[in-house]
Amino acid sequence: MKIETERLKIVALTPEQLDLWTYNMEELERQLLCSYRAEPMEGLFREIVCGQVEKAQKDPDNYLWHTFWFIVKKSDNCVVGSIDFKDMPDSGGEVEIGYGLGRDFEHNGYMTESVQAFCDWALEQDGVKHVIAETDVDGISSQKILKRCGFKEYARNNTVWWRL
Repeated sequence: MKIETERLKIVALTPEQLDLWTYNMEELERQLLCSYRAEPMEGLFREIVCGQVEKAQKDPDNYLWHTFWFIVKKSDNCVVGSIDFKDMPDSGGEVEIGYGLGRDFEHNGYMTESVQAFCDWALEQDGVKHVIAETDVDGISSQKILKRCGFKEYARNNTVWWRL
């Protein structure tokens, strides 16, 4: 599955590719004909991805809601970031997104372009009424992206919650 924008391809990793991402980046780059320069696969990020691998493998029919999607520049097939749904849409029609960008690619509009296209796709799916996202209180860059994409703040405590 792939979503395209003017400059980007947003490519869903299959459950097998998602697993490969955690232990063999060279093989994944070969399979996808890309070069990976996004966030490093380490620490908390690695733990999150490994958790999603497990979900995608247990629920292959719904893997698009469990996998990560690579954000790939069309111009050079460079993976600049990733975006994901944190789980299936809930009974109220809400689905949460998360995203990250390699530091070398910040402030080029790639994430705004990706979030907009990803949310547009999500809202076209059966059962999805709202897309939500959580940011750190001091996550100003991420908050600006969400505002540009039409999200509105709806809750604030230790973090800020946004809804589209």
